[in-house]
Amino acid sequence: MAKHERPEDIRREEFSKTGKPMVPATPRDVVHIRVGSFVLIFAFAIGVLGLIAHAPVITWVAGAVAVITIIDMVLAARRQKARGAGEAG
Repeated sequence: MAKHERPEDIRREEFSKTGKPMVPATPRDVVHIRVGSFVLIFAFAIGVLGLIAHAPVITWVAGAVAVITIIDMVLAARRQKARGAGEAG
């Protein structure tokens, strides 16, 4: 195979009717998944600190934030699967 040839299993870039490149993952969904993972880390840390400090309100709030973030990330991943893009983020 010559240096400039591409293997056939790589998908070619598609363009919309307006000439803009079409990508399989939308930036919104990628951001939801990536930012969500950071939010989960901080929610877990704050939840553990709340348990150590015997502050149930902080622990409950961190748990609620974690659950909401997980739901948002799952919905973003499902949107990408529905588009046939595979894994997002």
